Amino acid sequence: MTADDTIVFIVDDDAALREALVELLAANGVDAISFDSAGDYIQSEKPDLPACLILDVELPDINGLELQRQITQAEHPPIVFITGHGDIPSSVRAIKHGAVDFLTKPFSDVALLSAIRAAIEQDREVRVKRAELSLLMQRYHELSPRERDVLPLVVSGLLNKQAAAELGISEVTLQIHRRNVMQKMAASSLADLVRIAERLAIPIRHSRRLGGA
Repeated sequence: MTADDTIVFIVDDDAALREALVELLAANGVDAISFDSAGDYIQSEKPDLPACLILDVELPDINGLELQRQITQAEHPPIVFITGHGDIPSSVRAIKHGAVDFLTKPFSDVALLSAIRAAIEQDREVRVKRAELSLLMQRYHELSPRERDVLPLVVSGLLNKQAAAELGISEVTLQIHRRNVMQKMAASSLADLVRIAERLAIPIRHSRRLGGA
């Protein structure tokens, strides 16, 4: 972790603890921004960097577990919960909904730093996958309408003759569209194109002629 490529968000209503955590992270080369409430965190402008959210369970406005529930559907950093009143049901709920760790105060610096490193690494991986998916979506939208018709038939395993019949076009025309799809989607093989289609959640179209054409 280095200060110029990661960020840690701290949400806790204990000012002394927030200050101590910021100092601990600074000593380990990590920038941190602290907030005393969930509302302040939600409304703030945040750097677009691999991040971790250190979140207290008991907050003055809403419960930390409730905040986790509210942001689950949005893009947010992996969460490390900290609490002075830990209990098994709360920790199970937090982890079940994606928290990296659930630490009970007082926790060791080693345990916290380890959880933060794991959270930031997880966020890095998510960001890479998100960027890859965004690029695939961009390529998909560059396909012509007919090429988008061809793609699900090709990855469904139909022969060129069968796919062409399904679309009511010639086999030669189908082959041209297929080649264009492969090039535009940057697929190195049919297997690669199948994996791309799966990542884009493209429904596989199965021909009624399959097995009978």
